[in-house]
Amino acid sequence: MPPGAPGGTTTATAAGASSGATARVDAARALRRSARRISGSLHTFRPLLEPEWSEGIRPELAWLSGTLAVEHAYGARLERLLLALNRLSGAAPVPPQLVGPGGPGGPSADGAARPAAPDRGNLTVGAAKAGALLDRQLTLARTRAHSTALQALGSSRFHAVADKVAVLASEVPLTSAAAATDLRALARAAEERLADAVTALPLVTAGSPYNAEALIHGLSPDPAPHPQDAPWHQVRLLLRLHRYACEVVHGRGTPLDVRLLTAGEALDRHRDASEASSAAAQAARTPRIAPATAYALGVLHADQRHEVEAARYAFQRSWQKQTIGAP
Repeated sequence: MPPGAPGGTTTATAAGASSGATARVDAARALRRSARRISGSLHTFRPLLEPEWSEGIRPELAWLSGTLAVEHAYGARLERLLLALNRLSGAAPVPPQLVGPGGPGGPSADGAARPAAPDRGNLTVGAAKAGALLDRQLTLARTRAHSTALQALGSSRFHAVADKVAVLASEVPLTSAAAATDLRALARAAEERLADAVTALPLVTAGSPYNAEALIHGLSPDPAPHPQDAPWHQVRLLLRLHRYACEVVHGRGTPLDVRLLTAGEALDRHRDASEASSAAAQAARTPRIAPATAYALGVLHADQRHEVEAARYAFQRSWQKQTIGAP
């Protein structure tokens, strides 16, 4: 429709607003990833940097990437939970990629057994209210995170970080011994820290597609983060640092390790499911909600804890097959 036709200006304005919003989201994502990557590389190679400068900028980069990540995390969490709630209640068709060869109650795509289907008659009663409650809580949290991010990007603190990063393009504050230091040794140290953290994981338990102990603990009324999840989150962080270190050493010639990529994707799914299960549990603790709503949230929480176990199982299978090449 031409801009001069009835409704044309409105349509063009809406399209422009949508395009602008997409551009802002992409810019925030790129800024967040850049801050995370720089911070991770500075952490691994900090012996080569002037200590005062390094210890001053790394926390600021972590603050920036963390602040920008929160809004996206709430949005993705809400989408994940609503899709799972629809799948469990039968309100919408189950996407093929979420179903294994055996269907909703059979093996999942990564080999883990899925829980038996819940009583959909009871679940459907509370699913709509559970979804509305999650939508209200997580949308509010996302809106607040958006405001916080906008304030951060307009602050003098952000501009100070941006100025320091801009200088890195031409001048990195290195120590006098940096020129004679082999970067590969520091990269190997990052790899060893990752290997040690993986060794400490309960991979024997993760070798089973269903961990009842983890599910039972996750259903407890304790609002604290699930204690079994923290070591896996740490491995995810160390895996990322290892990947960044390889990129520094090899540059654009960094070899693509598909198996390492698969392990990282499994840990990303683990993090997403873990945080989603916590959100469902938190919503279930809302005072004075109807029993049917609490039931739906309990089923949703259990489903996400099963997804946690499936992700651990997928990581275990991937890790046992791979050998990370030394940089």
